[in-house]
Amino acid sequence: MTSRSTSGRLRRTIASALFFVAVTPFVAAVTDVPRPEHPRPDAQRTQWLSLNGEWQFAIDLAGDGFSRGLTHGQDLPLRINVPFPPQSALSGLARTGDYRDLWYRRHFTVPAGMAGGRVRLHFGAVDYLTEVFLDGQAVGRHVGGSAAFVFDITALLQAGENELVVRVHDDLRDGVQPKGKQALKSEGCVYTATSGIWQSVWLEGVGASYIRQHAVATDPTAGTIAVSAELGGDDAALTLQVEAFAEGKTVGAASVTAAGRQAQVVVPLSEKRLWAPGHPFLYDLVLTLRAGDRVVDRLTSYFGLRAVTISGRRILINSQPVFQRLILDQGFDPDGIWTAPSDGALKRDIELSMAAGFNGARLHQKVFEPRFLYWADKLGYLVWGEFPNWGMDYGPASHAPYVSEWIEVVQRDRNHPALVGWCPFNETGPDAAELQQVVWQTTKALDPTRPVLETSGWTHTIPQPEVRDSHDYDGNPETFRQRWHEFFRAATPRLAVPSRYGFGSLAVPDLGGPFMISEYGGIGWSSGEGWGYGTGPKTLEEFYARYQGLTDALLDNPNLFGFCYTQLTDVEQERNGLFYYDRRPKFDLARLHAITARAAAYEGGEAAAPTPAFAAVPQWRVLVGGAPDGALNQPYRISDALQVAGWNRTDFDDRLWPEGKSALGLAAWRHPTTEWKDGGRLLRRHFTGPDRVVRRAALALSSTSPIEIFLNGEPLLLRGATSDFEMIEVSKNFARLIQPGDNLLAIRLAPGPGGEPFFDCALVVE
Repeated sequence: MTSRSTSGRLRRTIASALFFVAVTPFVAAVTDVPRPEHPRPDAQRTQWLSLNGEWQFAIDLAGDGFSRGLTHGQDLPLRINVPFPPQSALSGLARTGDYRDLWYRRHFTVPAGMAGGRVRLHFGAVDYLTEVFLDGQAVGRHVGGSAAFVFDITALLQAGENELVVRVHDDLRDGVQPKGKQALKSEGCVYTATSGIWQSVWLEGVGASYIRQHAVATDPTAGTIAVSAELGGDDAALTLQVEAFAEGKTVGAASVTAAGRQAQVVVPLSEKRLWAPGHPFLYDLVLTLRAGDRVVDRLTSYFGLRAVTISGRRILINSQPVFQRLILDQGFDPDGIWTAPSDGALKRDIELSMAAGFNGARLHQKVFEPRFLYWADKLGYLVWGEFPNWGMDYGPASHAPYVSEWIEVVQRDRNHPALVGWCPFNETGPDAAELQQVVWQTTKALDPTRPVLETSGWTHTIPQPEVRDSHDYDGNPETFRQRWHEFFRAATPRLAVPSRYGFGSLAVPDLGGPFMISEYGGIGWSSGEGWGYGTGPKTLEEFYARYQGLTDALLDNPNLFGFCYTQLTDVEQERNGLFYYDRRPKFDLARLHAITARAAAYEGGEAAAPTPAFAAVPQWRVLVGGAPDGALNQPYRISDALQVAGWNRTDFDDRLWPEGKSALGLAAWRHPTTEWKDGGRLLRRHFTGPDRVVRRAALALSSTSPIEIFLNGEPLLLRGATSDFEMIEVSKNFARLIQPGDNLLAIRLAPGPGGEPFFDCALVVE
């Protein structure tokens, strides 16, 4: 039985103390229960009651709600439309700010159909620390802003009406709490925060014993599924029955007696129909728990028969090399922020992506709700599951809450066939290495059926990784193509980057496994203020030419198993989506589809390159230091005027230029010394030449903008953008241009790409 809340419609006018925001037309059309669909199609029971809708609400600025008795019997001054966060328009509040303590209150009556069994209280997700009270009694607490959690409230329920109070603590400044792309101020590539309840809340009726959670591992070759279930409750002897259905027909069934509170069974399937991207087939699954002859619990779910395996450089889906044409999806909505306005909106985002030629997405810096994964399963859309790791320190204090919540995420989502890989971190520095390795090992223990990328971009520290990637926002198709084709050419050994410059994809030897460019593009196109990566195209034809050139470079590379284009939609001030923030298309979708979905070299044959050869790391001497070189990092003279005659000559007088050390940039997490956020820069620095003949010279370079480097007035290097540090050998030009005594290194940086630009460079010799 699906019941609806008895609470009234969202009030159109609210207390005078509340900042008034007009309710959007969407809210006016919503029934008494927003987001009324069952939140978990993969774990559904017939006895449930949605608690979405109007709740009382308070922002506890003083943090003294406990001393004021808010846990019981106190009316709260505001009203909020759950499950939308208070920062969103759909909540009825649209109030942004640094609100660390929030209180929610409502009443409910348990439906008659749930009487006699256990009643469980579910929260889809609440950001961040949650404490729950029922009629003044403490129910429990949960730490984490992205994972689902549940409490058994049977013993605390009263006949008739019950009072439910939820207190939430959300502190984006504490360094322990992951926040992803949330920020107190929307700027650059971080956006409006989400606090408190942001996914559905519901009651669920189960028997005296019940299925806590289940996992399904499929074997397409054998035509079997292995089902394991964790059980809870009072009964001593329990039997689990598993039934599989294909379009209503029974195609598999098996039973097993539980061993303690665990049950595991293998079910042979009489019909083998595979789940594949673009061609999904889903079996229905019914799990029935019996105590003797009594049915004490029944749960309905589904599964897809598919396997993800690794062979050399390939990630195979059902033994087929499917090129993963992914798009970056950050899961933000202009009216709901982290909460989609409707179930249909979740489905539509996938359909928009597929219309542009993509077959999947990186679910970026956010744990998406199960309804999104359900539609990905239904539509045959590949996804990589991520976690919002940004905004936290990686010291020991953060380890336990991070690992605990990530375990909950993996256990919730591991049954979705659309989910083909895990990536628990994004763009981390070396300080995250210890936690990354713990989380990687934990993920493999929980789910050995999928590859795990320990972090997307930057610091890779797993000694023998399953899969690797890199981010590259070079907007020049020619240099972009050249870099990633050369990356796999074993005939030309590459210089390994000294460890002090980081552990990015170009700094660690490629072991010959699967590799993808997991962020590229980000081409800005906007009708107003905002930013994209690089210099934006001036015409539509220029956009199409750049998009096709960059995408062709990756589709033509047989050594890549996939790419991820940035991004699906604009998000607030970041205007590099293929769609506007309100989901209107910017471009001709048929034309995008033709570019994105054409055949990839990866799908037509074996990978072209064996494991690349790497040169041994020389003993480098620093001539011009970068930020990681400490005291050897001497100041540059810097100008923001790009048209300066003779600026790169040794006799140019730069004494009026201000000084600044590298690194230059904006992103605090990369620790720049000199701010750089917009226009181009000219840099000049004198140094003393080596006192002996050098065997080799190289630049350790990281620059999000194209760059020109001159030595004593002559070109030393012309280079496109690179996010990671690269070691670029310049021995031939260096030997020709270097002089005894004083020398000049002059650098021209192209205008910043928007967002969070970065530049650092060191000149080293062997």
